[in-house]
Amino acid sequence: MEISHLLKTKRENLKNRGIGRKSLSALFLLCAFTLCFGLCGCDGMAGYSNESLYPGDISSVCLEMFDNQSFRRGVEFELSDALAKRIEVDTPYKIVSDSDRADSVISGQIVSIGELALSIDPEIGTILEKEVEVWAVVDWKNLKTGQLMMDHLSVSASASYSTYQQQDFKYASTLAANNLARKIVELMERKW
Repeated sequence: MEISHLLKTKRENLKNRGIGRKSLSALFLLCAFTLCFGLCGCDGMAGYSNESLYPGDISSVCLEMFDNQSFRRGVEFELSDALAKRIEVDTPYKIVSDSDRADSVISGQIVSIGELALSIDPEIGTILEKEVEVWAVVDWKNLKTGQLMMDHLSVSASASYSTYQQQDFKYASTLAANNLARKIVELMERKW
């Protein structure tokens, strides 16, 4: 008798709050659909993984010096140096100098190096801040399989500088080369 009294009291409390049987049924159906669709969306996923983000069949990379098609010289050395350091630090790969001993090879060319004004002093018309943008085309080939993992992939990066802060084109081009190296290493990751 006490259980039926408790159930009756519970129903009356829900009705007083404006929650009826239809509302509870609708809420239950909404929760059930949410659970079903949430589980369906995870099909094929096993949760977290300890696998590397980078292809596992490669352990070494031969980095060829980038060509430079622009009129600005020296940036190709900065980019190649920054890319070698990034690969060593951010990936599981070792840089080797001989392509005969490497599992893969990265090559590319700097297509253009542009410079544009970001801000101008309105009173005297001098440029306060400039931006350097470096465009490159990158190839990455798996020497074991012959597969091109990056095939003429266009990548760009930029950096700004201000002569009022005692910065120059060299400063910004070095930063842009480092940013470009970071982007190239990010593109070396496996697709999800």
